[in-house]
Formats: sequence, structure tokens, C-alpha cells
Amino acid sequence: MGIFSRMSDIINSNLNAMLEKAEDPEKIVRLMIQEMEDTLVEVRSAAARTIADKKEHRRRLAAIRSEARDWEAKAELAVSKGRDDLAKAALREKSAAERIATGLDEQLALVDEGLDRLNGDISRLQAKLADAKARQKALLTRHETGNHRLRLREQLHEGKVDDALVRFEKFERKVENIEGRVEAYDLGERPDLRQEIQNLEGEEKVEQALNELKRRMTNTAEGDTT
Repeated sequence: MGIFSRMSDIINSNLNAMLEKAEDPEKIVRLMIQEMEDTLVEVRSAAARTIADKKEHRRRLAAIRSEARDWEAKAELAVSKGRDDLAKAALREKSAAERIATGLDEQLALVDEGLDRLNGDISRLQAKLADAKARQKALLTRHETGNHRLRLREQLHEGKVDDALVRFEKFERKVENIEGRVEAYDLGERPDLRQEIQNLEGEEKVEQALNELKRRMTNTAEGDTT
């Protein structure tokens, strides 16, 4: 199973369990990010072990190649001394060492291939983790806004707002009734002296304006006859 498949299974398992329990969404997002961080640590640990294996393979390979060279030198020495039998034995040991070296070369290639995959996994996981952290605040804000809108729609659907408006209108009518009762006490009362004088002054101004209007109209008419 790939590292991302395993990570996805872990996150989905925990996320589904929390959703079923109606957990805090902020807690869910934190868990998802924590799972990704834990997986990143695990992948890095695997990469560290692979690097250690690679170094060990290189040391063994270097040692085996050195051993093969030593056997070749021994074979040359045996030939120079006229000991072909020892030279053949040395060459057989060299051949065995070279076979081991070939096997180590193949294993080292596999280790390099696995390390490349781990490096790719780490890069992709780091990018996904950075993206998740960048989107975390926006996601939580959207969730909170959605909940507020949902509660408002539920209240509208349940008629709570309409009920509140009805109660408000009743209170408004009650206030208007009180104001009407206050105004009713002023009905039929004689205006005070100040108000009467103001009324007289107003009438006098109106009378003056009327006389002035008549005077202008008379002057205009006399002018037209001449």
C-alpha cells in the first residue's frame, strides 16, 4: 500500500468517526493536519533508514570490490611463481567476490529507486501540508458562516422572526395608544395667551398681505385704462 493511500485511510477513518460524533470542525481540521504531519515524520524516518541502508551497501560493495582486486593480485602472484593451481583458486575467489558485488550493485540500484520515490513522496506531502495549513482558516471561516446562515434560515422557516415582528407591532400599537391618551387630554383646552397673540399676529400679517395684493391689482388695472 502506498504511503498516500495509507495516509488517506487514516485520515478518512478518523474524520468519519468525528463527523459521526458531531465533533468540533476546528478539531477535525487540526486532526487532518496532524495526521499529515505524523505521516511526513514517518516518511522522513523511512527515508533516513533507506539512506543508512544505502551507505551500508556502498561500504559492503567497496569491501567486496577490494577483495576481488586482492584475489586478482594473489592470482597474478601465483602465476609468477608457477603455481597455476593457486592462481585458479584465487581466480575462483575473485569470481565469487565479483558475483557478490554484482548483487550488491543491483540492491543498491533498488535502494536508490526507493529513495527517489520517498523523496517524491516527501515533496508532495510537504506541498499538501502547506496547502492544508493555508486553507485551514478559510475553511473554518466558511464553516462558521454557513452555520450562521443555516441557523438564520431555520429561524425564518420556523416563523420565529415573524412571531417577533408580531410582538413588536403589538408593542408599537400599545405605545401609540398611550400617546393617543396623552393627546386626548389636550383636546378642547383653550389655547394659552401666548398662542392667541401669535395667532392674531399671524392673521394681521395675512390681512396686510391681502391689502397689498389688492392695491397692486388696482394700480395695474388703472394703468391699463390709461
